[in-house]
Amino acid sequence: MARVVLAPALTRWLPQAEARSGGELCMQLAGASVGELLQAVFDLHPTLRGYVLDEHGAVRHHVAVFVDGQCLRDKRDLGQAVGDDAELYVMQALSGG
Repeated sequence: MARVVLAPALTRWLPQAEARSGGELCMQLAGASVGELLQAVFDLHPTLRGYVLDEHGAVRHHVAVFVDGQCLRDKRDLGQAVGDDAELYVMQALSGG
């Protein structure tokens, strides 16, 4: 099972009991692709879908997804394969001026 980590900026959108005091949330989930892992997260935490994905199913502009430390280049292509020992890190990117 892959390790999925949600950064604190995303866990703040979870109900307090699930947010684990505002820190990172780590989960072991099954999935063969980035999209399958994200779907597994949304199955557990449906409120996160709108913060992570846009209306077309792509990762939002202000959200960054890393697979084993490498940034997901095409936010529309969630079919990138991941191994059982992969780590998916999801965070909100900083933007603005």
